[in-house]
Amino acid sequence: MTKSVVEEAHAKINLTLEILGRRPDGYHNIVSVMQTVGLHDIVTVEEHDTVEVACDAAGVSPNENLATKAADALRQRFGIRDGALIHIHKDIPVSAGLGGGSSDAAATLRALNRLWELGLSNSDLMAVGAEIGSDVPFLVHGGTALVQGRGEDVTPLPPANLDWILVLSPDISVVGKTAALFSRISESMYTRGALTHKLAGRIRAGSDTPVELLFNVFDAVAPEAFDGWSEYRDALTGYGAREIFLSGAGPSMFTVPPRRELGTAWQLLMQRTRGWQAFLTKPWTPGDGADA
Repeated sequence: MTKSVVEEAHAKINLTLEILGRRPDGYHNIVSVMQTVGLHDIVTVEEHDTVEVACDAAGVSPNENLATKAADALRQRFGIRDGALIHIHKDIPVSAGLGGGSSDAAATLRALNRLWELGLSNSDLMAVGAEIGSDVPFLVHGGTALVQGRGEDVTPLPPANLDWILVLSPDISVVGKTAALFSRISESMYTRGALTHKLAGRIRAGSDTPVELLFNVFDAVAPEAFDGWSEYRDALTGYGAREIFLSGAGPSMFTVPPRRELGTAWQLLMQRTRGWQAFLTKPWTPGDGADA
């Protein structure tokens, strides 16, 4: 029988995201508390002569898929000649700020490590992931973490004290989204990361996760960067959501409903009356059961 391995690729949200400044290489140093959630893709890898990637989401080219880059990077670094057929079942919206492509790459690294019996540690896989994308090292590990640098510096934290999270993913597409968002950030919007470190400290101490400490520097520029984005945010506000935050470079946004029942009501209103992609999910830590 053909050997196969299955891994879940969990979406992430940024509980905080601050930009410290521009690096000499043209990128930016960031500091963020990242959190994986129950919403996830499924990555299945099986033995094959060459590396091939198949994805059931429209508009995702195998050659541009980060899972392909993950497999190539792993083979090159460790001199592997084996191939793999990689199939990705998508539930995370594409190019939405939820780390879907990066999480697929991270899950591919974990799955190939098992399929090819490489015996690599998470740290080894995270080092490979840093070559692929800024969010990949964190998503190799998952859970809650303080993420710094370009994303390669990941410090795991205890699980954040959060219950339910409502994610709204607008049907908005922007070419070169991340670069476009960064181009709108001025030096006056740089910070020292104090808010992020304060939240990380509270999480580390087992304290609460107050919405007052949640923050995304891109919140200020999202209405101008994403045509129609404000309509989604205003609808969510109209339902009663008080604090709404962008995830990553968006356009997805999230809020923390005070009760599961209220979050369910908001989700159903957006799905059934407006036809929007909305997900009521929980924080996810490795070892948890999937809960989308």
